Amino acid sequence: MKAIPIDTRYLLDVLFRLLFTPSPSGYTDRVVHLVCEELERMGVPFELTRRGAIRATLKGEARRPNKAVVAHIDTLGAMVKSLKPNGRLQLVPVGHWNARFAEGARCTLFTDIGQHRGTILPLKASGHTFGPEIDNQPGGWEYVEFRIDERVSDLGGLLRLGVHVGDFVAIDTAPEVTGTGFINARHLDDKAGAALLLAATKAVTEHEVALPVDCHPLFTISEEVGSGASAALHQDVAEMLTIDNGTTAPGQNSSEFGVTICMADMGGPFDYHLTRRVIQLCQEFQIPHQRDIFKYYRSDSAAALEAGNDVRTALVTFGVDASHGYERIHQESLESIAELVAVYMQSPPLYARDRYEMGPRAGFPTMPG
Repeated sequence: MKAIPIDTRYLLDVLFRLLFTPSPSGYTDRVVHLVCEELERMGVPFELTRRGAIRATLKGEARRPNKAVVAHIDTLGAMVKSLKPNGRLQLVPVGHWNARFAEGARCTLFTDIGQHRGTILPLKASGHTFGPEIDNQPGGWEYVEFRIDERVSDLGGLLRLGVHVGDFVAIDTAPEVTGTGFINARHLDDKAGAALLLAATKAVTEHEVALPVDCHPLFTISEEVGSGASAALHQDVAEMLTIDNGTTAPGQNSSEFGVTICMADMGGPFDYHLTRRVIQLCQEFQIPHQRDIFKYYRSDSAAALEAGNDVRTALVTFGVDASHGYERIHQESLESIAELVAVYMQSPPLYARDRYEMGPRAGFPTMPG
C-alpha cells in the first residue's frame, strides 16, 4: 500500500457539477448519467440497477472476497401535496428534514411538461402585513407553501401550467467556497462523499496501483428515504466502507477537519474488525481522524444489512455543521477521506475466510479482552 496524491481541483470541480444537478430521492436519473460519464472518462467499467444505482469495478488480483466503497447521490427535496386555491402549492418533504430549513429556499418545480422556478415561504411571509405574527407562527411543512414564479393566482392557473400532485421540487444548493477552505451548500450530504469517491477512484486508476481484490465504488440513489445500498451489492462483497456526513454539533466528537470514524449509529455498532482496520490505516498513513457515535443517524450500511446482506460495514464521515440544512464542511476533510479511501482500496481483505458466505470455525477472528 502507498499514499496516492488526490487531484483536489478535480474533486471540487466534480463536487460543484454534482451540486448543480438536481437529484432529490426519486428524481435521480440526471445525476446518475453525470456519474456514469465520469466513470467512462476514467475507463472504469460499471453496471446499473434497474432504478439507477451504480456499481463500478476496479479489478484486483483476486475476485473474492470483494470490497465496496459506497456514497449516495440522492438528496433531500420535496413533492407537491396539493394545489391551493391561491395559486400556491402545499409540499411534503422527500427525506427527513425540518421545514425551518426550507423557508426562503429557492427551488425548481419539475412537472410532466416542463419546469418552473419558485420559493418556499412561510404562510405569513410579509412583515409589513403580519408584523409580529411572523415570529409567532408555528413551524412545520403544513405552515409553508411554494410560490411559483408564474402569472398564476388560482387553482385553474396551476392546472393550465401542468402542475400536479406528486411533482418533484429540487432545492437550490447555493454553493460557496471561502478563501479559508470552507464549503457552504445544501446537499453536501452526500454529494461531497460522491465527489471524493470519484476523486479516489481517479487517483487509483491514474497511478495504476495494484489492488489485492476487486473493489466496487458504489453510488446509491435512495439513501435519504431508507433503502440505499440494499441494491447493487452482490454476494462476493465481504466488506463495505460507507462515506457520508458526520454531525459537528454540541455533544458530538466529530470535526470539520480530518476523518470522523463512526463507531455506531441508531442501527447499532459497525463491524468491529473493519472499523479497527480503518483506524489502523489512518494511524499508519498519518491521516488526521477522530471517533464518534451518532444517535439519530442511519446510512447505506444500515440499508445493506437490513436487506439481508452478510457484509462487514464501517462508516467514515466528513464533519458537517447544520446537517440537512444549509451545510458547511471543510475541503481538508474531503481530501483526508479521499486519501483514506485510496489506501483502503489497496489494503488486503480482512480475512481469507470471508470469501465464503458460510464456513467452518477455522480462520474466524476474535477480539481482544
